[in-house]
Amino acid sequence: MLERISLFTAERRWIWPATGILILWLILAGLTDRFSLYNLTGVATSASFLLFPALGQMLVITTGRGNIDLSIPSTVTLSAYITVVVSGGTDAGLLAAVAAVVAMALLIGLLNAVLVLVIRIPAMIATLAIGYILATATLLVNAQVKVMGAAPTLAWLATGRAGGFPVVFLLAAAATLLAAFVLMRTAWGHNLLASGQSLEAARLAGVKINRIVGSTFVLSALLAAGTGMLLSGYAAGAFLEMGTPYLLQSVGAVVLGGTLIAGGSASALGTLLGGILLVMVVTTMQIAGLPHGVQDIVQGVVIILVLAFGGAGLIRKR
Repeated sequence: MLERISLFTAERRWIWPATGILILWLILAGLTDRFSLYNLTGVATSASFLLFPALGQMLVITTGRGNIDLSIPSTVTLSAYITVVVSGGTDAGLLAAVAAVVAMALLIGLLNAVLVLVIRIPAMIATLAIGYILATATLLVNAQVKVMGAAPTLAWLATGRAGGFPVVFLLAAAATLLAAFVLMRTAWGHNLLASGQSLEAARLAGVKINRIVGSTFVLSALLAAGTGMLLSGYAAGAFLEMGTPYLLQSVGAVVLGGTLIAGGSASALGTLLGGILLVMVVTTMQIAGLPHGVQDIVQGVVIILVLAFGGAGLIRKR
C-alpha cells in the first residue's frame, strides 16, 4: 500500500504543493476571520505574475547540468522600463513596445545560450553576468523616463477581470496548459526531457542538444520579459527593484512544484501550484507579523528543505 502511494505521488509531484496550499489556507483561516476563497483568488493573482518567469526557469532547470537562469530579475525590470518608455503609457505605442521588448528578450536569451553552449561558461555565472549588464542598461533607461503610466490594454490584462476571474490568472492558467502540452505532447518537449535525463543518450538518439538547451534560455528570457510588461501595467510604471523578488521565487516555485533540480523531469501544473504555495507562505508570515528579513530566511529554508528531500530521493533512486 505504501509503495503504491509512493509511486502515485512520485508520478504526480504536484500533489505536494496542492496539499501545502490546503494546509496554509486552513492556517490563514485560523489566523484571521477575513481570509476566504476571495482572498485565495488574490493570492493566485500574485502568483500569476510569478508563474511566467518560473515556467522559463523550469525549462532551463529541466536541461540538467546545474543550468539556471539568474538574469530573470534584470530582464523583468528592463522590459518594464522599455514598455513604459516606448509605449508612452498609450495603446498607440503598445505594439512598438511589444516589438522592442521581444527583440530585447531574444537578444538576452541568445547571449545566454552562446555564453553557455559556445563559450562553455557555467550557466549560473553566464546568466549572472548578463544580469549585471542588464541592470546597468536599466539605470540608463531609467534616466530617460519622464512620465510613468501604463497603456490601458496592458493595465486591463494586469488588473482586469473576466467572468469574475482575474485576467492575469486566466493568462497564467493558459500558459500552464500550453507548457504542459508542449512538454508531454510535442517532440521538442520529449527531446528536452531526454536531454535532461541523459545528455549522451539524447545525443546518440539524434537530439540536437545545443538547439534544445539554447531554446530554453530564449524562452526563459521571453517569459521574463512578458512578466515585466504585465508588471508595468499593474504598477502603472516601473521601478528599479521590480524584478528582484523573482530570483529566489522563480527557483522556489519550480522546486516546490516538483521539477527535479537535477533535470529530466518537469511539471507545469506543479510550477503553478508551487508559485501559489510560495505566495501563501509569504502571506502567512505577513499576517503573522514577521519582519521582512525573517520572511526571506523562511523562504530560503523552505526551498533548502525541499531540495534536501528531493536530493535524497534522487540518491535512493540511483
